[in-house]
Amino acid sequence: MRSIWKGHIRFLLVAIPVRIYNAIETSEKIQFNQLHRDDYGPIGYDKRCKKCGEIVTNDQITKGYQYEPDRWAIVEPEDVAKIKIKTTRAVDIVGFVDREEIPTTFYDAPYFAGPDGAVSEKPYALLREVMKQTGKIGVGKVVLRDREDLVAVFPHEDGLVLQKLHYPHELRKMEDVPDLENVQKLDATKLNKNELKLATTLVQEMGTTLGEIDTADQYHAALRDLIDSKIKGRQVTEFEVEEVPRLDIMSALKKSLQASSRKPMVKAPAPAAKKKPQIELVKPRAAKKRKVG
Repeated sequence: MRSIWKGHIRFLLVAIPVRIYNAIETSEKIQFNQLHRDDYGPIGYDKRCKKCGEIVTNDQITKGYQYEPDRWAIVEPEDVAKIKIKTTRAVDIVGFVDREEIPTTFYDAPYFAGPDGAVSEKPYALLREVMKQTGKIGVGKVVLRDREDLVAVFPHEDGLVLQKLHYPHELRKMEDVPDLENVQKLDATKLNKNELKLATTLVQEMGTTLGEIDTADQYHAALRDLIDSKIKGRQVTEFEVEEVPRLDIMSALKKSLQASSRKPMVKAPAPAAKKKPQIELVKPRAAKKRKVG
């Protein structure tokens, strides 16, 4: 695994040398090239102006921000260069918060943060253990590729994960989701008690662990089979689309409970006090003689 960034995780006067690694295995993604159907030649990237239809070169391209229809604020590369912020090659932790304080929608790309040399092993392990014991995660900022990113640092297994966070202004609000206002009014007091009870039982019966869940990427596997079939000249098979039956919620809950073979999750009883095993000597019985006749 090759590192993509080298620097420090720093909070106050503590600086821990780290190396950052991609946590996503991009080589496993199946990618396609666009081809000309007549001769299977690769299709190049055509930089064509949508207004005049002319194909342009890189030096004929600039950037602009559209603030009104057909009106642009032109931003040249030298303008962007003037606002480059100072980089320190450090993830500066500005504070530690409870994990629950960061909404799941804030999380973006994950990276592994590993120790950089023997000098960082003890402080690295110390930071990992402190966050494990306190349940806190670090929130900080780092300059990557001329942009200041908001990041979270938290323990994972034996190491640390650095995960990019979206800034609050980049996220849409849940309250803006269409037709959600009617759902907001349906709290526990306004839901059908029998339906709520059955749904709760069903969730408890379906309780499991992530390790027991099939997390295989079925689409990736099917796509790989498709490509292998094409290479070997085999016929490609199609999968039928399963129709989802439409049932009212009560019938669906009852049928789901009947189909579930899992037992309800119950708290295990406290183990009884162990008694000393009593050893009893048993004399072997004499074998009975069989009559022959």
